[in-house]
Amino acid sequence: MTHDWQQQIHALHEELIRRDDPAARVREADAVDASLRYPGFALRGPVFGVATQDPAAGPQWRVLQPVVNGMPQVCRDSLNSHLWFRAKDDTDDPAVRRELLAAVDVLSREPVNEVEACGVRYRIVRGDEFTRCDDNDGLEPPRPTDPEPAERTWDLRACHTPSPDLDFVLDPDIADDGPMAGALRAGLRGFAYRRVRFPAPVRRDSERAVHSHPHIVLLPTLLGVVERERAGWEPALALQSTAHDARRVLHDAMVEMWPLLYRFDDERKAVYAKAAEEFRALGRDEARVAGRVFRICRAERLLRMGPDGPEIPRPSDVDEYGPMKIHPTLLDDGTVVHDE
Repeated sequence: MTHDWQQQIHALHEELIRRDDPAARVREADAVDASLRYPGFALRGPVFGVATQDPAAGPQWRVLQPVVNGMPQVCRDSLNSHLWFRAKDDTDDPAVRRELLAAVDVLSREPVNEVEACGVRYRIVRGDEFTRCDDNDGLEPPRPTDPEPAERTWDLRACHTPSPDLDFVLDPDIADDGPMAGALRAGLRGFAYRRVRFPAPVRRDSERAVHSHPHIVLLPTLLGVVERERAGWEPALALQSTAHDARRVLHDAMVEMWPLLYRFDDERKAVYAKAAEEFRALGRDEARVAGRVFRICRAERLLRMGPDGPEIPRPSDVDEYGPMKIHPTLLDDGTVVHDE
């Protein structure tokens, strides 16, 4: 560890003491305990989102759309929609609308990783998702100090907790997350894909990123549902903001989504419904049904920063499809033209 990083960790420790924040101290103790119980790291692969740099909000980059998608093109499509609806609903100025739609046009034709409109830079950003694990390949479950919704509802139609990524500031110099997080950032600076199971272009891009984007930002921790497979644990459902939201999506999947998606017969529906109610009643972070095992686990993410901001997708990152026109034509006056 370099002297610079040692100084940063010491500063974090001193700030934690100076704040005299009992909750922060409990979270820090929780993090220390987790590092001992789950000393390993299991890489889950790249994740992508959208960030903006808006001079009106300051020089920092901020997350516009959560860094959770598995492909860059999904984020380009989301940005395409975001800008189109801004042009449609958020302005009556034809000049502003034209500028927003020019960016939409580029995103509809090219797999670009950055566009600019109305003085704001929009960038597709790349992170890496990982989980902590123990020597027996067990993944870290939710911690007692992880945030939970104020009201723990099981209503299938209730809204889920908004993503903590939204408007998150991507600044490696912000050091208010404690000594353990500072130590983790220090340890991850040299992280790269090195095992031979990764293709050579992936390893080369990863090694290059260590030097081109040397600074680390830790994104907010999310919670996910994983399923035990022969080769290990595999993601089963979308990442959520809290452990209870993850429990809810697992419960809802067993009760409603999977029976509909996979066309369960009445007998199989009943088996999954019973397992879902047992899972809900017991309040645990593991569910078993029809020989399948699901668990709730923590998902951590790192994002690399360089001199010009957050890292964009690498040449070796994979898209399964390309750009396309998503929305109808929108004229300067706000008229929507439905193409034939």
